[in-house]
Amino acid sequence: MKTMKKRVDYLLVGILLLSAGLNFYNLNNAGSNTYYTAAVKSMMQNFHAFFYASFDPEGFITVDKPPVALWVQTLSAKIFGLSDFSVLLPEAIAGVFSVYLMYILVKPKFGRTAALLSSLVLACSPIFVAVVRTNNVDSILIVTLLMATWALMKAVDKKKLGWLILSVFLIGVGFNIKMLQAYMVVPAIYLFYWIAVKLNWKKRLLHLAAATVVLAGVSLSWAIVVDSVPASERPYIGSSQTNSVLELAFGYNGIQRLLGQNSGSSTGAEKQAINSFTHTSNEQTVQNQAGTATSQAQGTTGTDSSSTSQAATGAFAPPNFQNGGMDGKGGGTSGMFGTGSTGPLRLFSTELSGQISWLLPFILFAVIGLVAEYLKSKQFDMRLKFAAFWLAWLIPMMVFFSIAEFFHQYYLSMMGPAIAALVGIGWTILWSFFTNQEGWKSRLLPSGILVTFLFESLILHQNAQSKSLVIGTVLVGAVLFILMVPQIKKEALSPALPMAALLALLILPLYWTGITINKTNNASTPIAGPGSGMGGMGGGRMAGNMSLPGGMPGTSGNIAPGASQNQDAANMTPAANQEGVSIPASAPANMGGKGMDTKNQLNTGLLAYLEKNYDGEKYFLATDSTQSAAPYILNTDYSVMAMGGFSGNDPALTPSKLEQMAKAGYVKYFLISGRGGRGLDQSQSVTQWIKDNCEEVPSSEWQSDSSSQNQTSFGPGGGDTLYVYKG
Repeated sequence: MKTMKKRVDYLLVGILLLSAGLNFYNLNNAGSNTYYTAAVKSMMQNFHAFFYASFDPEGFITVDKPPVALWVQTLSAKIFGLSDFSVLLPEAIAGVFSVYLMYILVKPKFGRTAALLSSLVLACSPIFVAVVRTNNVDSILIVTLLMATWALMKAVDKKKLGWLILSVFLIGVGFNIKMLQAYMVVPAIYLFYWIAVKLNWKKRLLHLAAATVVLAGVSLSWAIVVDSVPASERPYIGSSQTNSVLELAFGYNGIQRLLGQNSGSSTGAEKQAINSFTHTSNEQTVQNQAGTATSQAQGTTGTDSSSTSQAATGAFAPPNFQNGGMDGKGGGTSGMFGTGSTGPLRLFSTELSGQISWLLPFILFAVIGLVAEYLKSKQFDMRLKFAAFWLAWLIPMMVFFSIAEFFHQYYLSMMGPAIAALVGIGWTILWSFFTNQEGWKSRLLPSGILVTFLFESLILHQNAQSKSLVIGTVLVGAVLFILMVPQIKKEALSPALPMAALLALLILPLYWTGITINKTNNASTPIAGPGSGMGGMGGGRMAGNMSLPGGMPGTSGNIAPGASQNQDAANMTPAANQEGVSIPASAPANMGGKGMDTKNQLNTGLLAYLEKNYDGEKYFLATDSTQSAAPYILNTDYSVMAMGGFSGNDPALTPSKLEQMAKAGYVKYFLISGRGGRGLDQSQSVTQWIKDNCEEVPSSEWQSDSSSQNQTSFGPGGGDTLYVYKG
């Protein structure tokens, strides 16, 4: 019994309980990204949809990610039944396990205290907790990469190739979770093995060559299998332009993440759509500004975009796009995706600082301490190599996020493990200097704590927190610094005050996290802290899964002109049953109200009409995008065809192919949103075929009076139109 008690680290248990509490608190009401939840429901219905991660059960088009994390979510839904909770459960568990892995990884090299601190820092990291509480797959990716790190440490300790192969195998699995995002840790993996394993250079080179072969094979296995299947026998690869997983991986989910959608890698049609959207945005700026006061007064009600909530597909301009600010240079201040302007200080900007950057100043002092440690000993020992591994994890990510054009705020969660590890490591190094009274180096710890407190006060100021909280943070940092400096000269030093000071640095990130877990409509593009749960722009998805005007590919964003970034979370609370999604703040106050099923904003009038006239077609309904299709997939047992994928512009259909499907009786009804014809050429031609060859169904036949009133349109595009093909 005594041995068991010694083995149990009760402080670690407490940290894990804290992590579980933050991750699971009110999780059943956190809402999910319905784009992926709809896919999970489809994947539950047959193996064909399961294998390909198909958005719809008939396998017309896939989601924009590979399937591994969605496979896990689907298995959870199979066990517990489909619900927001069941698809979020694997992510929340992965978050807790990641916190545990930090302890396992850090303790052997830097001891228990550093390991506990690392686990605690990750558990309290705001954007890490935010993304853990969604089904956006990042949490499963992070835990997979941490398991790969654990295998790497085993490979170095045991000098066995098998452990290295396991490490890169897991990274390959990570590639099949979120593609090239998994490769952000590859430089750290390879560097650490090269500098740390005690083998001659020839064996090291041979091992890394073998690992590279395995990494490539595992990473590309699913893509090669899928791309080798004839296109007629599998779904179209969503968000790709050539119906190829490899193009999706290295294009949309690859180079375009760095260069942005309006880059040389974009197709001419994409650029045309972007330019058209920008032009329309300029025309609508005055109208948007005129409605700002009303928008703020009405607030934002969470709903899902559907056939009756396509207001966002009109031609109004989100604030970041006003004056043509596609890159943040045309009058917008937040860049294309609400992630700040590119540059070396981007991670310290208003848009990003509160997400993950709270402790970066302390890490800077930790790095100074690590360099000083090396200069003192002249030995690059295993502890320093281990620290170098985490720096090789963190620094490339910092560079990427400083220059990339196309990402969400929640992608910053990838930095969480490295920041957590380096805080624990930094404490150990700086505390050693502090206790040994080594001149200027002994002042690194109190100085690092003071500067970090000052930076945290800046974050509060950037996010318009109360002046008293800002000033209080500065005063606390100053008082702790003043109390710590005199201790340097004492012979016997207690770690109590310095440790309390370091723990005090976690109060504000934990406060930010507390705000985050109480937010609703934060599921699609999660943002930590008091900012709008609608999220910034990026990655092809806006909160509520509502597409931008014209179905511009791969974009989403803040759609509430003039809305405060510091809007109280209570004002963002949706009605019961509404699942973590949003409609424009400029929408009428009754939007999403009477006559609508509040669950996913389903148009019950349309559903009743379609069910009455359904003749067993393969597709119950065809919509121009997944946003309109998701509510019907989630709330019925019918298959719905999202003709243009997520953006509405995927070239999954041609007019001739659609004509063949219609004549074969595969689809009869088409719901077209009012986007004013600003999509890509192919999506325009498909829409035109529908208008030319189908009959418009009078809205009075498929909309109740209340749903008709809620059929709000923004800009010249108008609302939704239902067409029927009669052959």
